[in-house]
Amino acid sequence: MSDFQLWIGANQQRFEEVLRHLLPSAEIAPQRLHAALRYSVLDGGKRVRPLLAFAAGELTGADVARVNYAAAAVELIHAYSLVHDDMPCMDDDVLRRGKPTCHVEYDEATALLVGDALQSLAFQMLSEHSLTTDPVRQLKMVKLLAIASGSRGMAGGQAFDLASVGKQLDLSELEFMHIHKTGALIRAAILLGAYCGDGLSDAQLDKLDHYGKCIGLAFQVVDDVLDAEADTATLGKTAGKDADNDKPTYVTLLGVAEAKKMAAELHQDALQSLSEFGANAQRLRELADFIVMRKY
Repeated sequence: MSDFQLWIGANQQRFEEVLRHLLPSAEIAPQRLHAALRYSVLDGGKRVRPLLAFAAGELTGADVARVNYAAAAVELIHAYSLVHDDMPCMDDDVLRRGKPTCHVEYDEATALLVGDALQSLAFQMLSEHSLTTDPVRQLKMVKLLAIASGSRGMAGGQAFDLASVGKQLDLSELEFMHIHKTGALIRAAILLGAYCGDGLSDAQLDKLDHYGKCIGLAFQVVDDVLDAEADTATLGKTAGKDADNDKPTYVTLLGVAEAKKMAAELHQDALQSLSEFGANAQRLRELADFIVMRKY
């Protein structure tokens, strides 16, 4: 097992315990809602966004205890988005991370409340803990996640996605949708992790953000390829769902070969944006490799 694989495993295991501690106990009222929160967040997923936050924190010498809260905030927003996306009013899916989706395991009303509660808890994480020595920067971090989550970020991208069903988008329109729907939270995870530390100029932060933009798009391109090529057991979610729902994807627009080529180009662009950071950005480079070369 490589050093990077050990790093991933150690961080995933540690972060799982962080989430177990931060989420309300299922013994606390309302018990059913809290049980559904824990069901939807724990024991599943690659934790790519937290891993990116930890890697960016390493780049800026951040205290990992601080990055834990920033990473948790992003992951809670991501988990809430999955719960809502799977509901009948959106993608109407029954499988997520290898188990029944929240609205199937519980019910639609509970799933709606799970998303609401996770979003609120995310901002509680950013506001009640000390993430940086600069309170102005911490306020900026709250704003950053709010924009990445809202109509100018993830939620706006999802709205664009829903409006695009059955339509043929061009490449710029598809990129616009996924820069918001998928990319916004990935970029936020990286910047929030970096903000927990010190030492980067505005120009360097811009390069880090460009890395996030490239990796966010590459993540979605690879997702589209896997949705077309992998099976449900491998993915842990329903394979071929986008095609069945007549959604525009990079595969339907470009074909599998050209989509893979695009992912490779985005990968190289991401790595180039890290060129001046040296050895401290090694985990970010390895995560770029991991995101583009993953099989699920």
